[in-house]
Amino acid sequence: MTCEVIENYELKRHTSFKIGGCAKRAFFPVSTEEFEELLQNLENPLILGNCSNVLISSLGIENDVIITSKMDKFEVINNTITAQCGVKVPMLAREAEHRSLSGFEFMIGFPGSIGGAVYMNASAHSQAISDTFKSCRAFDLKEKKIVELNKDEMKFAYRSSVLQEGRYILLDAKFELLPVSKEEISAIMKRNLEFRKYKQPSLAMPNAGSIFRNPPNDSAGRLLEKAGVKGLKHGGAQVWLGHANFIVNIENATSTDVSQLMNKMYNEVKEKYTIELMPEVKFVGIKSKEEEELWDTMLNKK
Repeated sequence: MTCEVIENYELKRHTSFKIGGCAKRAFFPVSTEEFEELLQNLENPLILGNCSNVLISSLGIENDVIITSKMDKFEVINNTITAQCGVKVPMLAREAEHRSLSGFEFMIGFPGSIGGAVYMNASAHSQAISDTFKSCRAFDLKEKKIVELNKDEMKFAYRSSVLQEGRYILLDAKFELLPVSKEEISAIMKRNLEFRKYKQPSLAMPNAGSIFRNPPNDSAGRLLEKAGVKGLKHGGAQVWLGHANFIVNIENATSTDVSQLMNKMYNEVKEKYTIELMPEVKFVGIKSKEEEELWDTMLNKK
């Protein structure tokens, strides 16, 4: 294989949470061809993008890991943007603004990549990635070939897409945006950044974004705030004082610290409101017995 590979790669360097042990081998493809070759030849590799909504085990990852951050090419033709899975979404939002194209304003403050945004149907401020999505190329792990998926085939829903079923790996995606005056787009982006400034911790405080999904017709942040979890700590992890649905890594937190703290938050809301919050953050890697039990509880596997 031609692409860069690093053995015993320390994953916490790569995550927005600054938490994570080592992967035995990490591969860094730069093209669709390299990515496809890896997917054809590696057995059950784990695909990681910008690692902004994952909690990676402090014990590390047994599988080979493919990190897509170098797959960062995109193309703009008229109103259509085609972007590889590793393109960072704030940069793409700025590019759309520069070209007076609307639809990506909500992504200006996101730390993630296109692959992650499509995977979880990222949304904010009444916009979602599915609004502008037209089609994508994905690797079909079952058929071992590249396929094209249209919007209907993606099964987009709140924080959800067909990619979460595990059969398809996104390679690149095509979006159709709307021509709107640059001033209007810039004003929306400015508002969105201001909102995030007060409602979400900056990445100078390592975090993984929202910890729990919003339950139907309610807000996880509101429930957690009312349950009084702000400022709660476990080890090096703390519930952010500015918003109760964020955990920040204040002092070399481990994946167990975060898992324990999430479990406290989950239990407080369950006891007070009989609502079982669903984690938005995904746990990746080797679980200790303690972590296994904590996550089984939060994912209702017990």
